[in-house]
Amino acid sequence: MPPISLPYFVALPEKSGPWPGVVVIHEGGGISPQLLRLCQRLAAEGYGAIAPDLFFRSGGTEAGDFASLMGALVPEQVLADVALAADTLRGLGAGRMGVTGFCMGGRYAWYTALHGHGFAAAVGFYGGGIADDLGEPTCPTLLFFGGKDPYIPPSDIERVALHHPDTIVYPEATHGFMRDGSESFDQEAAGDAWARTLTFFGEHLR
Repeated sequence: MPPISLPYFVALPEKSGPWPGVVVIHEGGGISPQLLRLCQRLAAEGYGAIAPDLFFRSGGTEAGDFASLMGALVPEQVLADVALAADTLRGLGAGRMGVTGFCMGGRYAWYTALHGHGFAAAVGFYGGGIADDLGEPTCPTLLFFGGKDPYIPPSDIERVALHHPDTIVYPEATHGFMRDGSESFDQEAAGDAWARTLTFFGEHLR
């Protein structure tokens, strides 16, 4: 596949900038309609939102099975792509910048909080592997998990919560509880997490 620049989806507030911006990192399944709707929801709340396709070097979302696409990612390269997405959004009018992500994206939102620069807040949703990378975030960071997540052991979630107090666990929710329109969607947990996310970003990005 010939090299291309980082592709992305952007949703912007109706008013002109500067406004706070958020990089939105997709799940292991790649760019999805649900992810784009979430970007639009952020824009409606006054945030510029950008969702980069981190799988573009492998041909993009659905170019292969998710395990192969995820396995082809290099963390340092992902960090650079997230930084490029943030710079792109700044060029469109964003000021203070945050990052959020879901599933694989939740893991990379945490990774960005640990190792990235120029971010004022991070919110990660049900990111696997965080328990094995317990560092100190460089910006305020909020983490969400479902207590019935079949992919993240309860012991891992407990380790994360003990290390990082800004961790919220919804006991009855499962992996993907924010994924509206799916069987995993949990309206109560999703509603509460969304409200907490907006409050958190409001405190640190505005």
